[in-house]
Amino acid sequence: MKSVDFKKPSEMRSLVSQYTAPKDALESTLGSDEVEDELMANQKRRQVYEKQSEYHKRRFERSLDGKGEDTEAPDSNKRQKTEHNDKEKEQEQDGYMLPTTSRNVVQALSEEVITEVPGVPNLQFFKPSDKAHFALLFDERSESDLSEEERKRKQLLKLVLRIKNGLPSSRKIAFKILARKVAFFGPSICFDTILPILLDKTLEDHEHQMMLKLIDRILLQLQDSVKPYTGKILMVVSPMLIDPVILTRATGRDIISNLAKAVGLPTMIYTMRPDLDHDDEYVRNTSARAMAVVAKALGVNQLVPFLRLVCKSKKSWKARHTGIKTVQQIAILMGIGVLPYLNDLISCIDKGLIDDHLPVRIMTAQAVSSLAQSCQPYGIECFNPVLEPLWRGIKRNRGRELAASLKSLGFLIPLMDPDYASYYTEEVMRIVKREFNSPNDEMKKTVLFVIQKCSVTEGVTSKYLREELAPEFFKQFWIRRTALDRQLNKIVVFTTVLLAEKLGSAFTLEKLLPPLKDESEPFRTMAAHAVNRVVKKLGTNDVDDRLEARLLDALLIAFQDQTDGEKIVYTALGNTAKSLDTRMKPYVAPISSTILEHLKHKKPMVRSFAANLCTILIPVFKRCGEMALINKFNIILFESLGEVYPEVLASIIFAMDKIASQIPFSELQPPPNQILPTLTPILRNSHSLVQESTVKLVGKIARRGPEYVSPKEWMRICFELLEMLKSPVMPIRRAANKTFGYIAKAIGPQDVLVTLLNNLKVQERQLRVCTSVAIGIVAKTCGPFIVIPALMNEYRTPDTNVQNGILKAFAFMLEYIGPMSKDYVYPLIPLLQDALTDRDLVHRQTAATCLKHLAVNCAGRGLEDAFVHCMNLLFPNIFETSPHVISRIIEGIDGLRTALGPGVAMNYVWAGLFHPAKNVRTAYWKLFNSACVSQPDALVPYYPVNEVDELNLIL
Repeated sequence: MKSVDFKKPSEMRSLVSQYTAPKDALESTLGSDEVEDELMANQKRRQVYEKQSEYHKRRFERSLDGKGEDTEAPDSNKRQKTEHNDKEKEQEQDGYMLPTTSRNVVQALSEEVITEVPGVPNLQFFKPSDKAHFALLFDERSESDLSEEERKRKQLLKLVLRIKNGLPSSRKIAFKILARKVAFFGPSICFDTILPILLDKTLEDHEHQMMLKLIDRILLQLQDSVKPYTGKILMVVSPMLIDPVILTRATGRDIISNLAKAVGLPTMIYTMRPDLDHDDEYVRNTSARAMAVVAKALGVNQLVPFLRLVCKSKKSWKARHTGIKTVQQIAILMGIGVLPYLNDLISCIDKGLIDDHLPVRIMTAQAVSSLAQSCQPYGIECFNPVLEPLWRGIKRNRGRELAASLKSLGFLIPLMDPDYASYYTEEVMRIVKREFNSPNDEMKKTVLFVIQKCSVTEGVTSKYLREELAPEFFKQFWIRRTALDRQLNKIVVFTTVLLAEKLGSAFTLEKLLPPLKDESEPFRTMAAHAVNRVVKKLGTNDVDDRLEARLLDALLIAFQDQTDGEKIVYTALGNTAKSLDTRMKPYVAPISSTILEHLKHKKPMVRSFAANLCTILIPVFKRCGEMALINKFNIILFESLGEVYPEVLASIIFAMDKIASQIPFSELQPPPNQILPTLTPILRNSHSLVQESTVKLVGKIARRGPEYVSPKEWMRICFELLEMLKSPVMPIRRAANKTFGYIAKAIGPQDVLVTLLNNLKVQERQLRVCTSVAIGIVAKTCGPFIVIPALMNEYRTPDTNVQNGILKAFAFMLEYIGPMSKDYVYPLIPLLQDALTDRDLVHRQTAATCLKHLAVNCAGRGLEDAFVHCMNLLFPNIFETSPHVISRIIEGIDGLRTALGPGVAMNYVWAGLFHPAKNVRTAYWKLFNSACVSQPDALVPYYPVNEVDELNLIL
């Protein structure tokens, strides 16, 4: 008998592999087992570390003790190693096997997940990385077994954890406690606890901001006792000065400023001195920016002697570089405020332009640029020491140094007198024209910048620009390659527009014609941008007949050949036509035929652009007297209302709306009674642009020609418009509300009011608010005397939503009708009285808004008795705690004070200003402060006068 071999499962041959797809194919379709968990990936994306560039990530690699980057926890490494081994085991199998889960992995996971922290309630979350910083909180020893320092540290950690991970209410309390007890904890425990958290790579944005805010508050409390920790604080906070986020940079500047004021200038200089000539450029960069913040906080004149020594240091060129960079940052931070210290700062950096090291010379030129930019248009005399070295530098330098020198002169030339500016511009332009051919993009941008600055100076004439600069500029920069570089593209267009102010629009447009007809579409789009901006800024008054014909022909070609989604081409054509005005008459026929042809194009984008161009050109056609053509367009657009694509349909309806606003309805073809029934079903379209355009067109017909449509059709539209009030898009709701007013005026408000009042009974709040606005507009359009009785009758409905809607409608109505409300004060008082005495907060809140509008609009009308009665009902509500309610109550009392005068209104206030209860005093002082802001002079005669006998004694 043959013996049976017993083999391990891993050594047995698996039949499954013969019938399954290859592993790489399965992984390509089903995904790899190593795909990261989605929640972990989201958490990782939210980390500050992950959002930084490689350069900015270096701040997390710095250690407070100087030992470098921290290593991961051992158990974490063990877990990763275990998982790796398990995956290797799985890959050794020939066939498919169920993945094995190690007991060690499960145990490690269960130990890492922390849901509660002893002694710290109301936590929103606790991340695994927090355990390293807050390990002491899990120490199970009793308080008596802990040392004094450990007890303090534990109390501080509890507060810091509440600030970092707690609920907003808990965070606020923790901030207050920490501010009160920070002296008890001392700077050593505070900074040793908080600064390592700021270097944590897993920190998220809101946690980072909370920790920075905490550092700032601790500095304000401890003041000069933080001197021993100045270096550590600067090491953590200084990198934030180069953060891409503006808020983080501002917070970093505030902390360093407060630190400098707390510890003084000598400590700051002593601490930062070793970093000024550090080998790492990152450290020098952050140190220079921090030193600039210190200079702004403590005064530039205090730091100038130290800066002079650093900028002229013979020991290290890196120190000189850092000092000059500090001067540059001072100029950027202080702006025009650097002007009183300009001579001193120039004297610090003047030798940098002849330094032996290239980085120092480049940084000096950049510092001169920043100083000149900050003190513009003053201070040219102070730059005399650096002007000659700069001038010699641009003649012999190349590359980055030449770019920096040219930029400096670009800022200095506008500061000069016109004669000097003209001379220096001519000399600089020789170098600039030489660099037109430079392949370096940075040099090209510098050249364009110099042209921008020099072309607008007084001493540079248009004749010089036309003969010397413009031909070469258009030849070298208006090329296809420029159009493909988005950033350079924008700079060239901007420079062209600035040059056009001196060259004239005709000369500039002449040069832009070849790019408009070019085969490259990006190049044509770039030219269209330039034409559009030149025409809008300068007009076409100096354009002759020949040029205008060529320009319109080029724009029309660009429009016909367009395949991308850029709107600028038809916008440029429309703005050029508007500028030409009646001179467009000879070109109406070819342009209109192109539009009509494009309206029937098979591509939806082309049809949409044609309709948009038609919308722009309709007013121009009218001024040219082409009424028949406009009607023809309207007929074709009307026939296109069956368009399938919503963007195209919206453009068509916008064009019809523009036509309806230009032609009298008696001449309009097709007439409004044909257009409106076609628009009614389109109102149900869910696309926001279609809804907006349709509602506006319906409103225009209701306003200009309501008699062309039967009342029955208008009521149909009213029911459709009710759905528009639910739209999340505000322009649609606003247009629908206005349209309700026009329809009510056209067919009478009775039927429309019934529809709107029924709409107040729905549950959706936004719909009720929009309905209230529509009722207010109807009241303004048709007269309040028609609407008020219906509203007062409807208020009797015992439904809170309906009553709130009625009060909201009254609020909008009283705001809209203004002084007309004086005739309706006494009829409205009983209704407002009922609302002000209702238990529902919203009733009282809305009634206060009604009273505000009523009182402000009826001030000085002799209705004080009614307003005093309202004040008696409204004033007891000043102790409400809801922020929405109390703000409306105070606004209502302010409005009544305007109507009654401060004397009567303040009689309600005097008694509560010095009440023994703080909450009562707070409520009354809000009213008094509001009165002081609004009517300070009128309050003077009404201050209480107390007779004190002792003051009348004559000694």
